[in-house]
Amino acid sequence: MSIQDQARALMVRHRQMIRNREQSMLTRQANEVGMPSESAQVMQSNHHGNIENYDRSNVGLS
Repeated sequence: MSIQDQARALMVRHRQMIRNREQSMLTRQANEVGMPSESAQVMQSNHHGNIENYDRSNVGLS
C-alpha cells in the first residue's frame, strides 16, 4: 500500500469516527428530550465545518 493510499485510508477512517461520534451524540440528545432515536440522523453534506465541532479534543492528551 502506498503512502498516499495509507493517508487516504487514515483520513476516511478519521471522518467515519467523527460521523459515528456525532450520530451517537444526536441519538442521546434525542432520547433525552423524548424523541425517537430514528429521528436523530446526521445530515450528509459536503461542508466540512462540522469536523472541528465533533472531533476529539486535546484535553485528554495532556
